Amino acid sequence: MITFSILKSPSPDQIEKIINLYRQAGWWKNSSDNPELVTRIIHGSHCFMVVSTKDGIIGMGRAISDGASDAYIQDVMVDKSFQGQKIGSSIIQKLVEQLRTDGLTWIGLIAENNSQQFYENLGFTKMKNATPMLNLLS
Repeated sequence: MITFSILKSPSPDQIEKIINLYRQAGWWKNSSDNPELVTRIIHGSHCFMVVSTKDGIIGMGRAISDGASDAYIQDVMVDKSFQGQKIGSSIIQKLVEQLRTDGLTWIGLIAENNSQQFYENLGFTKMKNATPMLNLLS
């Protein structure tokens, strides 16, 4: 059985599963394996959704927001052994439902790694006159 829930206070085991998802997605290397950082990410998110089985977390996604008008969905990932089962789509749909329930109607995201079609199928459209930008501070 697969369950979706909002995570607020992660256990050490949940933190380890989340770190493994970040690593599996190729977003984190060993130097990023910081349980305190994961805890801060969860607490700093407007909502942090996890997908679990009896064996633990197999997927996640989160939204950041000012809590008043705008929200951004990010860090959506599903364990490779569970991909292709519409879990990622369900994460997005449930995050959007939660954000709308919270009164947020402007929801953005960045479609990375050729994932634009995935998000378009879920109702997102390309922003006109907008370019994602990044400033990495070292």
